Amino acid sequence: MRFAYFDTCVTIYYVERNPDYFSRIEAALFSNEEAAVFPVVSDLTRLECRVFPLRTGDRDLLDRYDTFFGLSEVRCANIGRRVFDLATELRAGHGLQTPDALHLAAAINAGCDELWTNDRRLEQAAEGRLSVVSLTVSG
Repeated sequence: MRFAYFDTCVTIYYVERNPDYFSRIEAALFSNEEAAVFPVVSDLTRLECRVFPLRTGDRDLLDRYDTFFGLSEVRCANIGRRVFDLATELRAGHGLQTPDALHLAAAINAGCDELWTNDRRLEQAAEGRLSVVSLTVSG
């Protein structure tokens, strides 16, 4: 069992069933119990995912996000002062954008084993703290 922080793009891929990524994410989530992945998100992830359906009035998509964020298997990482302080250090030291630094800091602070993303720039900033799993499709 391992805990994987899902950044916004990975959460979108899963909830919206993106054909390039969904099956790989689902396979990891529902693999054998020993290798199972438990998703961790934050209120920042929730905010970023809910903007588009709210903006476009897509109630069905908004409900799908709210259902995902409400699942008992989905844990929520706290983003408090400690996370903001770490995000500040990551942003200053690695040139990350604020949301990326907050996602990485939330994952580290929550004790996640992995950060799932498509942003390879986070690998260097995460080095020695957790593994970055990139879902980028080859080709």
